[in-house]
Amino acid sequence: MLSQIVLLLVTGVFAGILGSILGIGGGIILTPFLTLVMGLDIKYAIAASIVCVIATSSGATIAYLKDDMLNLRVAMFLEIATTIGAIVGALLSGIVPTGFLFVLFGGFLLFSVVNMIQKLRGKTEQKSVKASVDSLAEKLKLNGSYYDQVLDEQIDYQVEKVPGGFAMMFGAGIASGLLGIGSGVFKVTAMDTIMKMPLKPSSATSNLMMGVTAAASATVYFFSGAILPQIAAPLALGVLAGATIGSRIMQRMKPKVIRMIFIPILLFMGIQMVLRGFGVMI
Repeated sequence: MLSQIVLLLVTGVFAGILGSILGIGGGIILTPFLTLVMGLDIKYAIAASIVCVIATSSGATIAYLKDDMLNLRVAMFLEIATTIGAIVGALLSGIVPTGFLFVLFGGFLLFSVVNMIQKLRGKTEQKSVKASVDSLAEKLKLNGSYYDQVLDEQIDYQVEKVPGGFAMMFGAGIASGLLGIGSGVFKVTAMDTIMKMPLKPSSATSNLMMGVTAAASATVYFFSGAILPQIAAPLALGVLAGATIGSRIMQRMKPKVIRMIFIPILLFMGIQMVLRGFGVMI
């Protein structure tokens, strides 16, 4: 029993570090670990992962708020789209063919991989973010600024294509409600690829948004009895510690390095979703 608790704590720390750096919550690590390594039923694994997403969000968001890294206005604005999308997804459950959606969203993730590789191959560091002036972003005051510890300077950035980012988050919400998947990857991709936000604020903002979304889901799992305290509690403690550590590490990493970590995860998830759409499980 003690060895299991230690294993869960260590795994939680690792998932929390990676989740807070990339803004993906850590569920992509925890769910496969709990099902494949510990032999836990998928329902309980997902429930524990959702609790840990809240822990990741809490630990990372406190640090990112303190350092003025996340964009609170963007988070609250996009969360409207995600929440509405999740409700629509739940209502459409059983009507829309899930295979089609898996292929659609998997294809988008693979497209994002190509986009990130192009950014990775760019010769200039992400010192200044070139985004066109967006009147809607200015009206909603979505443009932001953050201090980059690697470059040792304050970076101002503009947000563009607000309707496109909102639509993407609505689609991510539908996918989350319909397919039961986390949408952290979609959140970061929407902000980084579509809205042209720098990767660091995108990741920080995604961490906050995931906690809001996961809190609603956790309530459902709690009342259904799917949350096992003996599994979720050690994992959440580890994740909380890992998220705090990861938020510090991320601020000292170059955007290029973060992309190098993010691309394989996007590629894996994209391929996995496309294959699941065609009935192939990996």
